[in-house]
Amino acid sequence: MSAVPQPRTEAAENPPAEPAARAGGGRRSLAVALLIGALGAALVLLTGAQTWGEGRTGAGQGALPVSADGRDVTGLPAALAVVGLAALVAVLAVRRLGRIAVAALLTLCGAAIVLTSVLGATDTDALRAEAAKATGLADAGVAHVSHTAWPWLSAAGGVLLLLAGLLALRYGRGWPAMSGRYERAERPARGRTLAAADPDRPEELWKALDRGEDPTRGD
Repeated sequence: MSAVPQPRTEAAENPPAEPAARAGGGRRSLAVALLIGALGAALVLLTGAQTWGEGRTGAGQGALPVSADGRDVTGLPAALAVVGLAALVAVLAVRRLGRIAVAALLTLCGAAIVLTSVLGATDTDALRAEAAKATGLADAGVAHVSHTAWPWLSAAGGVLLLLAGLLALRYGRGWPAMSGRYERAERPARGRTLAAADPDRPEELWKALDRGEDPTRGD
C-alpha cells in the first residue's frame, strides 16, 4: 500500500516572516534613535547660547543687571552634545563590539548632559563672575537672582541623547552598517573566481571597471 502524499498546508508554503519583521523593527528603532539623538543634540546646543540666570549687583548708588548664559555656567553640555552627535553617526560606521562601545559612549554623554544641566539650573557662580566684571570688584555680590527654564530644556536634550544611546545598545546589533554594501561588493564569494571581461563587449568592460578590475589586463 503506497503512502498518499499529504497536501502542503498554507503555513508550510508561506513560512512566518520573522526575519522581515525583525528587519522592519530594526529600521524603525534606527530611525527613532537618529531622530531623537539629532533633536537632543540640537536642543542642547541651542540652550547653551540662552540666558540661564539673571540678577542685580550693586555699583555705587545704583544696581547693574547681570546675566549668565549656558556657556558661562558650564560648557560641558554643549561639548558633550557634539561628542554625542559624533557617536550617533559613528554607530552606523562600526560593528559588533565597536558598535556597543560607541552606543555606550552615546548613553554616557546623554546622562552627563542631564547631570550637568540640572546642576547648572541653580548655579550662581557664573553670575558672581559677571558681577565682578561689571563692577571691577572681585567680591561683588548678586541679589534678586532668578533662573530660567533653559537649563531644564538642556537636560531634556540630554534625555533624548540618553534614549538614543539605550536604543543603540538594545537594537544596534540589527542595524545596517554604512560600509557593509561596499565590503560585500569588494569581496567575492569564497570558492568563486570572477570571469575575465570580454573586450569585444562594452557592457562587460563597464562591469569590470565597476568591480575595480583592469579589463585590459590579459590572463
